[in-house]
Amino acid sequence: MMFKIVNPRTLRCNITSPSLVRSFFTEQSAVAPLTIHKRQVKRNNLYGRLSAVTVTGETVAQTLNDYIREGNIVKKIELERYVKELRKYARFSHALEVMEWMKKRGINFSHSDHAIFLDLISKVKGTSAAEIYFSDLSSSAKNKFTYGALLNCYCKEKLTDKAQSLFQIMDELGIASSMSFNSLMTLYMRLNLPEKVPSLIQEMKNKNISPCVFSYNIWMTSYSCINDIEGVERVYEEMINNGQQCDWTTYSNMAVAYVKTGLHEKAESALKKVEEKIQKMGKPRDRTPFHFLLSLYSGTSNLVEVHRIWNCFKPAFKYTSNTSTLVMLQALARLDDVNGLKEVFEEWESTCSSYDRRLPNTAIAVYLKHDMIEEAENVFHNLVKRCKTPFYWSWGLFMSYYLEKHQIDLALRCLEAAISGINNNEWRPFAADITKFMEYFKKECDVTGAEKLCEVLKKANCIDSEAYMLLLDVYVAANKTAPQIRCKMKDDGIEISSELEDLLSRVCPDSFLIEEGCSSMVLQNN
Repeated sequence: MMFKIVNPRTLRCNITSPSLVRSFFTEQSAVAPLTIHKRQVKRNNLYGRLSAVTVTGETVAQTLNDYIREGNIVKKIELERYVKELRKYARFSHALEVMEWMKKRGINFSHSDHAIFLDLISKVKGTSAAEIYFSDLSSSAKNKFTYGALLNCYCKEKLTDKAQSLFQIMDELGIASSMSFNSLMTLYMRLNLPEKVPSLIQEMKNKNISPCVFSYNIWMTSYSCINDIEGVERVYEEMINNGQQCDWTTYSNMAVAYVKTGLHEKAESALKKVEEKIQKMGKPRDRTPFHFLLSLYSGTSNLVEVHRIWNCFKPAFKYTSNTSTLVMLQALARLDDVNGLKEVFEEWESTCSSYDRRLPNTAIAVYLKHDMIEEAENVFHNLVKRCKTPFYWSWGLFMSYYLEKHQIDLALRCLEAAISGINNNEWRPFAADITKFMEYFKKECDVTGAEKLCEVLKKANCIDSEAYMLLLDVYVAANKTAPQIRCKMKDDGIEISSELEDLLSRVCPDSFLIEEGCSSMVLQNN
């Protein structure tokens, strides 16, 4: 359970400074280029060399071939381990290249190898490519492993009909297992249909297929999604009664359910169980359990425990990842521990090798929420210096801030700055923020400002019927007409509803003249 960055629409501030906006528009040329820190890779460390191909510019095949030309020997079991590690860190393309190299070298694939290869093909090349690979397999290679891998592909892509049909075939072949049921249950959870999970569990039991710990965890989560605490606890009791070994995920799922329903004491009891499971695992290798602990202790409003987990967590690993620091910052943001957040953020900023913009944006949001405009601006300036990525999310935070302060000109300039960094519609202003802009313009009877806002929105391809509705409201409030507004709406592909038509009849003085105007505009454009 990860808590999101503070919603900029909830910020409440009292002090502002226009220096940020002014300096950005006058000092853009001072932005430093992105610096890439290349890690030194030992030449005899094959996995290290494979991990560094994005930096070295070599392909996976080149790296493997060079390694062998240097007189080294690589075993299949080692390559399988490298594939496993690359998949773990979502390096699917590189993992696929390793397996493609193995196939070209004539290395025999086991049933599980075929399944992993199929899964990687689906992730890198798409489901259609995975289907072709599956259809070309020999009959002996079409088994519970490869069928299961293809089923998992369908479920992840939410291809319900294909998933259900394939599951039926697996059932008829007698190769349905707890894993295939798990894939189908995961599909229903992805489709927001948690109510379908219990019936699948019952079907498993009817077929004498014992649920595994993952099955139980999905089942438990399905009850948590509908706030059925009794259902969650029934699943846990069944696990204990059946001698099913619970893992840390089981207890974190219980904690999530308890946090959602405000049962903080029970949640913290479950979190203690999570800690016990982590300790029994020995030297920690996975950061994920600690991330859950940080987020969930913040969910119980226990700041002391958040800091305790963080202080135990950091020494357990060689380095603290950006993601781990982000989770900690979000936990502190949720608890309004500004001083703690400032300390953690500044420590990260002074030591990080990769400047992840999610972290400064979290700090900016919290500083703005607490009227710390100077601190927020300083963080933003460092972000601009150290990062070459677009800054639309940061500008959106400042836009919301200035809107709350009724500094509309600055808010609009922030919106323009945000939109200037958009390439593929990857960011849109919140609808509530657009409404705030228009409410201000309506109150001031400022049709010029409202029109300017719509022009900015049009540049971002986010002008819609709601924006035009608000614009027409401003014209009505100002008692002004706009003869060409119907033409603009048609040009923008806006479907005119009865409500819009009513407003247009009040803002456009004469329907005939408007149509004539549209025609003349078309002639002029031609």
